[in-house]
Amino acid sequence: MALEIERKFLVIGNEWQLAAGVKFSQGYLNRDKNRTVRVRIADNRGFLTIKGATNGATRTEFEYEIPIADAENLLDLCERPIIQKIRHIFHYKGFKWEVDEFEGDNMGLVVAEIELQSEDQLFEQPSWIGKEVTDDPRYYNANLTQHPYKAWAK
Repeated sequence: MALEIERKFLVIGNEWQLAAGVKFSQGYLNRDKNRTVRVRIADNRGFLTIKGATNGATRTEFEYEIPIADAENLLDLCERPIIQKIRHIFHYKGFKWEVDEFEGDNMGLVVAEIELQSEDQLFEQPSWIGKEVTDDPRYYNANLTQHPYKAWAK
């Protein structure tokens, strides 16, 4: 079984903009909190991902590369809106940080994720990392399709 241990943070400042980004389009065939099924196109490659329920910062995850034509067709079957974002990758003190700059209905939202070997693994945060939102389901990509960032009360 594949496990994903991931913590999520808001991003502050603009230092994260220094890294080039890759455009992502992703949609959900199923957004049930106990299992999500995601279709993603990133850098002209297609992926199908199944994730289990989140427990703390851990959940099961199975991801498979699929033909780009299949991913395009599956995106047409997904719930709307499709999540659009640009992913920037940073390496800092031995860890890879993925910074997602959202577009469309989620424009203005920028979050960073770090994958860990265990939930209690120690790591140093870059200066552009803000508040942790790992436990806030509003920031789950699957939830941003139904409750986009632009509709949140600021």
